[in-house]
Amino acid sequence: MKKAVKGLSLLITMIMIVSMFLIACSKNTGGDNAPAPTTEPSAAAEETAAPKEPVKLTFSYWGSPDEKKAIEKATAMFTEKYPWITVETLQIPNSDYNTKMTAMAAGNNTPDTGYMTPDLGDTWAKEGRFVNLFEMLDADPEVKRDSFLDYIWYKQSPDNAWGISTAGECFGLFYNKDLLQAIGETPPAKAADAWNWDKFVEVAKKLTLDKNGKNASEAGFDPTSIKQYGVSFETWAEPLNNFIFSNGGDWLSKDGKEFTLHHPEATEAIQKLSDLINVHHVAPSPLAAKSLPGMAVALQNKIVAMGIGGQWMNLDLGNAKVNYDIGVLPKLKKSLTVALSGATVLFKDSKHPQEAWMLFKWMSNPEGAIELYSGGLWMPTMKEWYTNPDLIAKWVDANPAANPPGFKDAMMNQLLENGVHAVGYYLNNIAVVKSTVI
Repeated sequence: MKKAVKGLSLLITMIMIVSMFLIACSKNTGGDNAPAPTTEPSAAAEETAAPKEPVKLTFSYWGSPDEKKAIEKATAMFTEKYPWITVETLQIPNSDYNTKMTAMAAGNNTPDTGYMTPDLGDTWAKEGRFVNLFEMLDADPEVKRDSFLDYIWYKQSPDNAWGISTAGECFGLFYNKDLLQAIGETPPAKAADAWNWDKFVEVAKKLTLDKNGKNASEAGFDPTSIKQYGVSFETWAEPLNNFIFSNGGDWLSKDGKEFTLHHPEATEAIQKLSDLINVHHVAPSPLAAKSLPGMAVALQNKIVAMGIGGQWMNLDLGNAKVNYDIGVLPKLKKSLTVALSGATVLFKDSKHPQEAWMLFKWMSNPEGAIELYSGGLWMPTMKEWYTNPDLIAKWVDANPAANPPGFKDAMMNQLLENGVHAVGYYLNNIAVVKSTVI
């Protein structure tokens, strides 16, 4: 009997407590300014509701001093939103990146997330060092695979993406407006109006000046004492691929079984690029280029009039307030741009995989790191940022200095409509192939 009374008393007490709680809740939901009730907490609320144990992540990357500032600001904003997570940013020169990563892996000290080169990434993916991003996306309620551009996945198999493009990136024809206006030329921004190769060479000759002021199309021009080059381009694989692909060439046959870089479509394009240096004398040789400043500084200082460069140059040019613009690349058979980027990966041996995924998503979404995009360093990997006018305004229109008038057509629309995969996305054993060919 005592047990029954005791049980009844406990039940009554519990009913009273629940009733008081419900009354209190009803008083707080009747006012005009009361927040709307929710049936379940959002993912963000769950991430921030309860005190968390401090977590420290490492994010590795390469890039210029301006890129360093942009990365550090983006990760600082991440910590503002998630105060229990601090991020150590580790900047490594691109030329030393694979060496440093290899040394860190040997010491069991790889970052939690960060940049990865396609060649080392291809090797490490085969060793199972990375998280499958498709599995993470399929389990995440906030973002899905089809939110992203199609070309950006680094895949080990159709169902296993070991990396995602760090950003949307492509190539265009950067030019110093003062120098082009002086000869009455404006590189077109739209693919339909792209210069053919002969027109491009003609303009480049007019812009190439020797120490006596003669241009490369004039008699008496001295190619041994050039003070201003008409054009500059880098000689790593992807800048060259813009023209190999434009001419119908490729590294592999369509079935992937034959190496085709020695086929006429590819060799003709490579020869045309070589002729810019050795025949037309409008571009510096690789040796001469070593004594010149970087392309962005060369454009600013009028050492080079036009540069075939990647969209990341916008960051440095915009910060320096250079009077420049961007045209679509000259074409051989068709107008296109190589779509490329180093990968961003999640390392399997991260001690904080959930927090690393949160940082990974933050860096992939322009909303969380908008200055990386509006500042000119990156282009989005998410489709809607190319088609939604309100979103375009946030990253393109917000900073005209880093996104000049030609940018929308020559780079943003060109990437979306005429972007083609860089070889790193589909060429297996790329490190071995490149070391043999280039």
